[in-house]
Amino acid sequence: MERLEIRLLPDGLINQIAAGEVVERPASVVKELVENALDAGARRIEVDVEQGGARLIRIRDDGHGIAGTALALALSRHATSKIRSLDDLEGVRSLGFRGEALPSIASVSRLTLISRTSDDERAWRLETERQQQPGPAAHPPGTTVEVHDLFYNVPARRKFLKTERTEFGHIEDVLRRIALSRFELALVLRHNRKTVLNLMPARSRAEQERRIADVCGAAFVEQAVYLEHEAAELRLWGWIAQPTFSRSQADMQFFFVNGRMVRDRLATHAVKQGYRDVLYHGRHPAYVLSLDLNPALVDVNAHPAKHEVRFRNARLVHDFLYRTIHEGLAGIRPGDENGSSENMPQRVAVLSGVAQSAGPPLASPMRHQTAMPLSVREQVDAYSRLYRTAPNVAFPPTADEIDDQTTDEQAPESHPLGFALAQLHGVYILAQNESGLVLVDMHAAHERITYEGLKGAQDESGIRSQTLLVPLSMAVSAREARLVEAQEGVLAELGLELGRLGPEQIAVRRVPSLLIEADVEQLVRDVLSDLALHGSSDRVRAAMDEVLSTMACHGSVRANRRLTLAEMNSLLRQMERTERSGQCNHGRPTWTQLPMDELDKLFMRGR
Repeated sequence: MERLEIRLLPDGLINQIAAGEVVERPASVVKELVENALDAGARRIEVDVEQGGARLIRIRDDGHGIAGTALALALSRHATSKIRSLDDLEGVRSLGFRGEALPSIASVSRLTLISRTSDDERAWRLETERQQQPGPAAHPPGTTVEVHDLFYNVPARRKFLKTERTEFGHIEDVLRRIALSRFELALVLRHNRKTVLNLMPARSRAEQERRIADVCGAAFVEQAVYLEHEAAELRLWGWIAQPTFSRSQADMQFFFVNGRMVRDRLATHAVKQGYRDVLYHGRHPAYVLSLDLNPALVDVNAHPAKHEVRFRNARLVHDFLYRTIHEGLAGIRPGDENGSSENMPQRVAVLSGVAQSAGPPLASPMRHQTAMPLSVREQVDAYSRLYRTAPNVAFPPTADEIDDQTTDEQAPESHPLGFALAQLHGVYILAQNESGLVLVDMHAAHERITYEGLKGAQDESGIRSQTLLVPLSMAVSAREARLVEAQEGVLAELGLELGRLGPEQIAVRRVPSLLIEADVEQLVRDVLSDLALHGSSDRVRAAMDEVLSTMACHGSVRANRRLTLAEMNSLLRQMERTERSGQCNHGRPTWTQLPMDELDKLFMRGR
């Protein structure tokens, strides 16, 4: 066998290996060069593409520019103006910092670099294939990078490029994401000399929402709620779509960390958990969200193409995102105006290093609402069986305890759902408000009200656990066994008592009372998996909520139940006071509005 000698790779091969990590396709080139322009302080960026980027990519910006003496150096590996020390690397504020993009791109294309600084009288030009030193050129302050014939010298890579339409679609997606991360940026995209995007700077909320409508569609903006919250050196702001605007796939999820577009599993999981109680099964939420935090608290050097990040305190970030989204959705009531930041409950603080609800616990809806006066004994029985010993829990009143004041029409503006007119086929409530006609699915609405009442009682009484008659022995990995010991306190908060029996063996001794009939082994494995990935778990809460949801479904008014006007109005008032009352426990809408202008169109009035 031939003995192989260790030798240094030539620079050109090194750059092409780096290009394999950084330059996957034309869209990767666009991303790297536009991010360089943003780091240079560009306020306007123009992108010209021909043949899906395979023939030409031209990026022109009005940033700080590169001095002529540094132009050749800018094409050298690991040459950057953004990092000078380890401290800089641990608190990166720029989008690019590796110093690999330009030399990597130049190694697989014919690249031309033209730049001028504001204090230079002339621009300088460097063509990688023809010049060793830059020469004078005409160019305003800023930089233009031209990338011709991408992968011309790497035929295998060029062969893997998709159709022109597909490759341009990826470029467009990248620029649309960047447009949502930098509202102050003017951005132009042309393909084969035809303008595709022409976005002006968006500074006000209205201008930002117009840009979002250009990128995500007007329907998203119409159904989105703006939220903004800050705590523990974390700030989350942006737009979340109401659950009724869910998607069949995760194609409208934009998440940014310090202005950097990322695909982060922790953030995706946290936001999804925030929607868990209101989203229809198999559907995906839509959102445009930005998380701002101290750069020292996030590692952006976790992936060559910088798609992923790593948070220093993953559990803190996960809990902050989850609680902010969860409470933001809970704060939406019938009659709320979309986009009003006043709807966002400012209730997130940091206690013992974990984002938790500040102030007194949320009061149980059962204690402040007049429950619908129906003879639904299954509901009362369910409450009684589960919470007979729970402190300070008021049970639903009986039919003869109804509050007749719910029919008071002296202040209609205070009742967004209006007042009942009639019942349709024993299924829907027809009500009139200031805007027009309101249709309510009475079973779905009452199911949500009952469910929130059960959850409120559960929150007040805490998670009560029950000792297993015979401890359940489980075989786990060594890592999971160590996790059981390290997270003993967290597991106890979830109503679980686990003990380590050996290197890869644990025992389950106590579980939440509501889940005594559940698949305990699978539940424990899922909880340990969540703790390993995210530092926290919502599995137990989700499983308990599923039980409560079933109880609420059986304890709610059924279809074809005849209601009086007083009973219908009582339900409307409860909906206005109940969190997440816009959707039932399964994510279906509970009510809809038909404004007068739409009703007029149906009958051609005013024509």
